[in-house]
Amino acid sequence: MSDRYRSGIIGAGFIGGIHAHAVRVAGGVVTRVAVSSPQHAAAAADRLYAENPANSAEELISADDVDIVHVCTPNSSHFGLADLAIRAGKHVICEKPLATTTDHARKLVAAAADAGIVAAVPFVYRYYPTVREARARIVHDDPGTLRLLHGSYLQDWLASSESTNWRMNPTLGGASRAFGDIGVHWCDLMEFTTGHRITRLTARMITAYAQRGQQDGTVPNGTEDGALVMFDTDRGASGSVVVSQVSIGRKNRLWFSFDSATATYVFDQETPDSLWIGGRIENHIIMRGPDTLTPSAARLAVLPTGHPQGYQDCFNAFIADTYALIGGQTPDGHPTFRDGLRAAQLTAAVIESAGTQAWVDVPA
Repeated sequence: MSDRYRSGIIGAGFIGGIHAHAVRVAGGVVTRVAVSSPQHAAAAADRLYAENPANSAEELISADDVDIVHVCTPNSSHFGLADLAIRAGKHVICEKPLATTTDHARKLVAAAADAGIVAAVPFVYRYYPTVREARARIVHDDPGTLRLLHGSYLQDWLASSESTNWRMNPTLGGASRAFGDIGVHWCDLMEFTTGHRITRLTARMITAYAQRGQQDGTVPNGTEDGALVMFDTDRGASGSVVVSQVSIGRKNRLWFSFDSATATYVFDQETPDSLWIGGRIENHIIMRGPDTLTPSAARLAVLPTGHPQGYQDCFNAFIADTYALIGGQTPDGHPTFRDGLRAAQLTAAVIESAGTQAWVDVPA
């Protein structure tokens, strides 16, 4: 393997660009980029500052100058591309959902384990220092006393009836859009931060528009625009989350409140440099900074207090931890294919519950 980790990125949209930037910040190099057609590969390689274009995903995966394959394509292609990369002996970073079925997700977990490669899913909201601070304080101060876990993940990018996206097509995006796209992020963050696991849930899905697009080109809206989920956990807590991609004014508001017997911990992804901690006598706001946080959180606070860190910084830290894992280290909290399988299981339970209007058990 090269002195620098060499990444091949399949897909050059918004998230592909995020991956490429994080690779460079972490000390790696983007050697190849593949997109939907060879004709567009050169332009994509220029845009992502890659060394070379690839004529196809298959060519990229088999290339000798690619150590890590980044799968940043529509959801329906994730299983096939990740499986091919594992078979080629490459490390894999696959965007969520890891697969659109639990069976495929489970197969990828097993294949990655058998191959002995690093296999990661970018649940990067874990990498906010204030999230790690909440996690550290809950583990230290409130083990087992959390009783209400609630929050929301709200966006507005599909609030207009004219807005369309490939994710609305279940064949490309999977059977769930709002929950499968962003609801799983909230659930991953809740389980990671609190140590609780959802054991059963009941869900309702909402659809704002049956048809989307211009009057002369409307398309069926085949997936939900929002979801409401209530759940119980293995440690005796209950909770709820509201997920929406049609909430006007909310750009990317991932918010949680974890309420214990002694304190409440509140995080808002749109203002991530502070953690609100509620108490009976007084409330506290902990500002993000290398000198204000516990050690496990401070390692991610790369800028002084008052200098904002955001989503790209989380992604940079995630890629750096992936490199550390490949190098034999064991970084705390690194999300793997097992976490991708967990998301697939939760999504399947939400779909089942919304269809049956009943409580559904979630595998442990």
